[in-house]
Amino acid sequence: MALFRQKTTPNGPSPLHSIDLVLADLDGVVYKGPAALPHAVESLNAAAESVRVAYITNNASRTDATVATHLSDLGLNVAPSDVVTSPQAAVTLLAELVPAGSTVLVVGGDGLVVEVERAGFTVTRSADDAPAAVIQGFAPEVGWTQLAEAAFALAAPEGETGIPWVATNTDWTIPVARGLAPGNGTLVSAVHTAVGRLPVFAGKPEVAIFDEAFQRFGSRNALMIGDRLDTDILGAQRAGIRSVHVMTGVDRAKQLLAADKTMRPDFILGDLRELHEPYPESVVNAKENSVRVGDAEVRMRSNVVEIVRHGDDKLNLLRAGCHVIWGSGLAIYGLEVPAELYS
Repeated sequence: MALFRQKTTPNGPSPLHSIDLVLADLDGVVYKGPAALPHAVESLNAAAESVRVAYITNNASRTDATVATHLSDLGLNVAPSDVVTSPQAAVTLLAELVPAGSTVLVVGGDGLVVEVERAGFTVTRSADDAPAAVIQGFAPEVGWTQLAEAAFALAAPEGETGIPWVATNTDWTIPVARGLAPGNGTLVSAVHTAVGRLPVFAGKPEVAIFDEAFQRFGSRNALMIGDRLDTDILGAQRAGIRSVHVMTGVDRAKQLLAADKTMRPDFILGDLRELHEPYPESVVNAKENSVRVGDAEVRMRSNVVEIVRHGDDKLNLLRAGCHVIWGSGLAIYGLEVPAELYS
């Protein structure tokens, strides 16, 4: 059986066409929990034969070496230098805010501590050590005690701004094997409530983590692969690169159809095999106000979205529906959308 499926519908170039660098998210793209998602490993290894493949993650609980070991165990050809983490981007921001060698209060786990120490800063867990800054990232063991120390360190007299505060990312949730659990954004929000201000963020969708990757790999001609619109796809748009949304993680059809213009991917894939396949073209019929992808067709009548032909590929139907809705200029809450597009 061939690794990559063949399609007979009108096609354009594959998502990898003319790309130098692939940036792949991890949770929901490469794996879910400890196990690889179907077709992810062989597809990314195949991509690495012609382009540079890097792995970019907001998860601050693990070091780049630990992540690389996990990915290697799944069968991917990965070195620690291929992994770009939000702690790495956060420490780059930190270095712009406080002098080298400063004492920094760390809220987080080994993934953050290692990067802070690697950059030459002194780690403390106590506000009593008069830290020059606070840096915060997710780790399962983070609890009230660490959050309280951050709040104590960040407290400032009225009229003063206080010490710098850098957070790895804003993800409200993190996918784990049992479902969605609270993420770093939830923990940052607890400190924010106590101190009344927000940190500088480094991870997706902020540009800092993308700049970290561009500098390391020497190219901005990149393609971001993600499963979350508000981090992966929004971040790619902000960084000025193309993006793939793969339907194996958090956001699915309903979220895609409702995506605003800042979170619309260039490609929608069912799984990563389609990285290597010609991408189906969207054929616009301006007279009928419709879009056909393969043998699926969707049109807009006033504020009503209509399925003209379902076709034999639900993903093409979704692609056509997204094209019609996104091109309408109308907010999703003002439209009548048939359930077949997102069920």
